[in-house]
Amino acid sequence: MPHIVKCPICQKEVAWSAESKFRPFCSERCKLIDLGDWASEKHAIPVEPNIDEELLDELGYDEPDFFKE
Repeated sequence: MPHIVKCPICQKEVAWSAESKFRPFCSERCKLIDLGDWASEKHAIPVEPNIDEELLDELGYDEPDFFKE
């Protein structure tokens, strides 16, 4: 018996099996809605925005030829 999950977009029940082409979504439409939400940044993975600029200077990122070979 396949495991049943709810589509993250419309909450329709979806069987978690190889036959469920768009799992965990119920359809391509719901899959594309979710993709659009990620693309428009409605969803995001949190990151630490603080950068220690002094540490970057110590590593040499302020030198003009740092990225040149």
